[in-house]
Amino acid sequence: MPMLDVPVIDIAPFRDGRDPDGVARAVDRACREIGFLVIGGHGIDPALVDATRATARDFFDLPLAEKRRVARPAPNVARGYIGMEEESVGRSRDPSATAGDLNESLMIGPVDAPDAAYAAAGGAHFAANLWPARPAALRDVWSDYYRAMGGLAAVLMRIFARALDLDERHFDPLIDRHISRLRVRNYPAPATPPLPGQIRAGAHSDYGSLTILCTEDRPGGLQVCNAEGAWRDVPIVPDTFIVNIGDLMARWTNDTWVSTLHRVVNPPAAAGAASRRLSLVFFHNPNYDAPIESLVPGPAKYPPTTSGAHLARLFSTTQNPAAA
Repeated sequence: MPMLDVPVIDIAPFRDGRDPDGVARAVDRACREIGFLVIGGHGIDPALVDATRATARDFFDLPLAEKRRVARPAPNVARGYIGMEEESVGRSRDPSATAGDLNESLMIGPVDAPDAAYAAAGGAHFAANLWPARPAALRDVWSDYYRAMGGLAAVLMRIFARALDLDERHFDPLIDRHISRLRVRNYPAPATPPLPGQIRAGAHSDYGSLTILCTEDRPGGLQVCNAEGAWRDVPIVPDTFIVNIGDLMARWTNDTWVSTLHRVVNPPAAAGAASRRLSLVFFHNPNYDAPIESLVPGPAKYPPTTSGAHLARLFSTTQNPAAA
């Protein structure tokens, strides 16, 4: 019977060498059957998570005009502030999904630039980060969190390689200049009723290799669509991260692993201020020039592409210019 709920997996036995194969087998099953897992034993300092969340909350509490001083400069540049309803992530799967999502966000990209020639060739994937003047600590804290998530993603990619019967370091040279994004989303408590079909984040799959999410246990949360087509709540477990694979990893595995539809639903109308939710989302993406083609035997379902080309195409489809 396929896995119908998101499992919780302790990855410490991989990190310390006690049972790397056992962790890889558990991760392989989760990626094959539901595409999501909750990881413990990750080694990330809880104080860094708390500081990142605190600076994010301070930023989103600023007046809108001040937040817009670091507004995203163009639809194809994944940096800066995006306001309420300015994006519809569901459009990546359903172009008719026009209602904007009920969240606002602030995005950064790489904080340690590669050599100038490589960065220039990568174009918008290495666009400058837009740092707000307030809170003053945000730049340093978010840079540290970005680096920590990049390190954790590298561990996860080694687990993935072992799970796929590849050399454990197979992905290392493909992610050493990764073009990942840290995107912090604020889901305010609803002030007005939503439009028909409008939710906090529409049904979508993620675009890259994997996503590492730290969120809060508040009303109106994350759901995944399992193999039976049923929406299931993702468990919120203290001192863990939610991890899911994205479309590029599904392509790399020729759909042996699944990039699962997920969404963020609206809270009950009576939830009030308690329904505000803040999510720290690290979208790990391989080097912009990393070739993406099937790693498993058999006819390939997808034409070859690169990480950068795939990500640029999908990000541009989700924007909602009418709301900007």
